Amino acid sequence: MSKLRVGIIGTGGIAEIHMNSYAANPDVELYAICDLVEERAAKKAEQRGISRIYTDFRQMLNDPQLDAISICTPNSAHAPISIAALQAGKHVLVEKPLCITVEEALEVEKAVRASNCVLQVGFVRRYGNNTKLVKRFIEAGEIGEVYYAKASCLRKIGNPGGWFSDQKRSGGGPLIDLGVHVIDLCWYLMGRPKVKSVSGNTYKKLGNRANIQNLAYYKCSDYDPDKNDVEDLANAMIRFENGASLLVDVSFSLHAKQDEITAKIYGEKGGAELEPELMLVSEKHDTILNITPQVDNLAFDGIQSFANEINHFVDSCLGRIQTLSPVEDGVEMMKILCGIYESARIGREIHFEGE
Repeated sequence: MSKLRVGIIGTGGIAEIHMNSYAANPDVELYAICDLVEERAAKKAEQRGISRIYTDFRQMLNDPQLDAISICTPNSAHAPISIAALQAGKHVLVEKPLCITVEEALEVEKAVRASNCVLQVGFVRRYGNNTKLVKRFIEAGEIGEVYYAKASCLRKIGNPGGWFSDQKRSGGGPLIDLGVHVIDLCWYLMGRPKVKSVSGNTYKKLGNRANIQNLAYYKCSDYDPDKNDVEDLANAMIRFENGASLLVDVSFSLHAKQDEITAKIYGEKGGAELEPELMLVSEKHDTILNITPQVDNLAFDGIQSFANEINHFVDSCLGRIQTLSPVEDGVEMMKILCGIYESARIGREIHFEGE
């Protein structure tokens, strides 16, 4: 195979990022594009020089020349498209989260195991250069056993609306949209321990804050200020079988001074902060040291991370390496996310022992 022939399903903003990264990879041909709205698919196809346009993903998957797909749709479509693609013998890069229920996640996992295909979950922060650097320090024993982590992704006004605020299509609000990123980042660096229990809260107090003036923020293409049935804020304590714990809070809407994103891990020998900028903490000669790595960019670089992620997916499809974010991790993340929502709903801790 000279080039990996890739199809894109969905034409929103995330699809544009995927296509930019695929277009820069010499081993890839952008082969086909699919969207429910033919006009949108045709426009993207013209911009990218893609000759094959579909409005039905099943028709796209029937093309024997297609090798792999990127799923860039609302969350509710992730599982059915992933399963259909795997059954058709196509490699899959599915945007986070893997799906919207644990039951769906297990069905996707079953489809992966029945296929000879790669499925990579779009946990893009695993592929960030900062994450790679910290992972090297952890693997070298510099930080020791990581037993605690804290993560926040707080927006004061940042509900994208559209499908993001539609429970049926999204599966939830900031927890499943933003929280999945920072939870996975910390969980990955903690060594991906099995979840033992979660205790969570969700709040719906402020809505999408369409009344706020003089502040601009991203709005989804189908934004409608009258439609919003997801949480504004979620927080949780996540406990793992190895005794480690993770504290997280995320919001679309909050009376906060400013937006905030943090990701911090703490180990027996040292620690690390990946957000807002990279910093390592160590202890030498009875002295605590704050270490600033000499790298080009201390902050998270989303564009570079997506390029790294896409390139890794391509190399995995071509048999050169294995993915860093397999379906099993997508399943465990759905257990965590759905457990938090269930804990908030019933008002008590959810336990996973004995599974």
